[in-house]
Amino acid sequence: MSAKSGPATDGGTDEHVRRVRLPADRRTPAAARALVRSVLGAANLDELLDEALLLTTELTTNAVEHARTELDIEVEADTAGLTVTVTDFAAGPVEELMVGVRNVSPDITEVAERGRGLLLVDHFASRWGTTYLPTGKGVWFRLDRHDSDPSTRPVTAEPPAAITDPGPAEGTPSAAAMSELMQANPDPYADDPLPEFATGLLTRLAEMVGAAGGVVRLDRGDGKGSQVLARYGRQPREGNELLLVPLAVHRPYVGELGLDAAPSAYARPLAVLTAERLSLHLENDRLRRADVRRSTWLTFLAEASELLAQSLDVELTMALIPQLVVPRLGQWCVVHTTDEWGRLRLAASSHADESVLPQLHRVLQETGPDSIQARLREASRSAAQVPLSGPMEGFAVPLIARGQRLGTLAVGRHQGHRHDPDEVSVLEDVARRAALAIENARIHAERRRVAQALQQSLLPPVLPVVEGIGFAAEYVPTGGDAEVGGDFYDVVPLPDGGWLVVIGDVSGKGVQAATVTGLVRDVIRVLAGDGKPLPEMLVRLNETLVERGSGRYCTLALAAVAPGDGGQLDVSLHLAGHDRPVLLNGGGGAAFVGTGGTALGLLDAIATPAAEISLDPGDALIFYTDGVTERRRGRDLFGTERLRASAAPLAGYSADVVAARMRATAIGFSAEAPRDDIAILVLRNDAL
Repeated sequence: MSAKSGPATDGGTDEHVRRVRLPADRRTPAAARALVRSVLGAANLDELLDEALLLTTELTTNAVEHARTELDIEVEADTAGLTVTVTDFAAGPVEELMVGVRNVSPDITEVAERGRGLLLVDHFASRWGTTYLPTGKGVWFRLDRHDSDPSTRPVTAEPPAAITDPGPAEGTPSAAAMSELMQANPDPYADDPLPEFATGLLTRLAEMVGAAGGVVRLDRGDGKGSQVLARYGRQPREGNELLLVPLAVHRPYVGELGLDAAPSAYARPLAVLTAERLSLHLENDRLRRADVRRSTWLTFLAEASELLAQSLDVELTMALIPQLVVPRLGQWCVVHTTDEWGRLRLAASSHADESVLPQLHRVLQETGPDSIQARLREASRSAAQVPLSGPMEGFAVPLIARGQRLGTLAVGRHQGHRHDPDEVSVLEDVARRAALAIENARIHAERRRVAQALQQSLLPPVLPVVEGIGFAAEYVPTGGDAEVGGDFYDVVPLPDGGWLVVIGDVSGKGVQAATVTGLVRDVIRVLAGDGKPLPEMLVRLNETLVERGSGRYCTLALAAVAPGDGGQLDVSLHLAGHDRPVLLNGGGGAAFVGTGGTALGLLDAIATPAAEISLDPGDALIFYTDGVTERRRGRDLFGTERLRASAAPLAGYSADVVAARMRATAIGFSAEAPRDDIAILVLRNDAL
């Protein structure tokens, strides 16, 4: 530092000198203050602490903010006072050396133009100036002890006549007051500390400059307009011009500090200083609120996604979208979908005031180049956000999922303000999620239609009506009708005038299981039409499944029914790995009948023992699949014994009633949706 032109000293023996290089970091002012404090303590100059810390803070803060380079801090103390030099390494034009001394400085307004930092330096320092080196430039200040002997003060590079220190001018702020103003901070534990903090700053400022009143106004951009954040003293009188200083905050915050003070050299610079101090904490508040708001939006989007994902019904999904948007994101919301001809169709709408919905619908029906309909078509066609004007101001975004244009989502502005960028981003995200939910619901609906059509093709449309024989069936697919089940049943006429009752269960679900089900059903019908006996029919069917090699097997129950003597029905029952049916006696009682055999499609050779059963008038056989017996309620199974016990009270009822009651009993056993298909087929002797 020997090359600088500035605060030269006489090199006395009672000097304390510290030099350090600090980074351009927000923590640098604090480190510089710690350095100054240690030197003052070592030199027993604690009386200069307030002024020294204040000026050190100003110079280092200015250097960090504007130079953005490393800083050299030199602190030099002797018996007469303290000298601090802050040097940065920013490139720039070399200006003339400027030295300020309190009683000979230029007009104070000129000093204020250099920045409020230099104003404070000019006010509190005994002397100050700037220095230039080939590698950078610096600012220094000197603080002398008030009781020091002028003859012992260090010699400076300026003319001796310029070195005087008459003390603080009357009416100017003290170092203690300035330090208190600079070091004030909000209460970190208060819920909303800003009003109290702003009031405290405004009060200190007003007392320092003798203001009769003051006010801080802030508009947070939340639609509430400009609000009074802090107030001091009386209301300004009419005709009085307030000293107004805008707050240095980012949008959506806008505010200003107003002071009812007589013109003075320090009023505006101190108001600017106070406004900047307050603005710093307002920015922290804005960022904190923005983080909280973004966190709230993320939670909202997560909840909206969950709600939309739970709905697989197209109409319900579209009705849900406006309910999510209104009133949180707008006054109204309408969803239009695109039909197969590319026309927009109103699918759902909502308004914060339901009485305005008819008016909204009328506006939506208007046509013309400037109508909302035209703007919606533009949004759908261009796949971009389009503003809406007129009485229903807002904007529209396209609904696009997997590259397909599904329609538009239009949202009206808030009652008090327009949408901010965060809300627009959230609405665009809602539109994307809504479009995916609509597309998923449509895909699911299409899958459900295909599954229902395929399932219906695997089941008889109606059961035959035969005199003296009652047939009834119930079928409950798993997966909410969206998957094809492996259970099936059928009643096939035989060439000899009898009937073949069929019920089976193919392993697995879905399209592959459906192909095997269709194969088994078709083979049975062909073989039955050819009059093949049941054992041969089962053997050929087993050979077909084994040769197919699909890895799927089938359990099957076949019952050939023919009229017998005395109104009886003769039943020849063959079970290929299927559960035994329940014989329900017309006079009461129920029992399992038949003998189990080998499932089809697993082994080359099978065994399917026959059981001959006679059904008296009123007797019934109840066939079922394992979806009934394996229905769960926690760890408890419905089971075969519960099935038999449930069937026993149904003696004497028609086949339709027995099938419906058994279905209701099985479904009502558990609150959960069925995990497996349920098929029930009832054969009853209705002879009188």
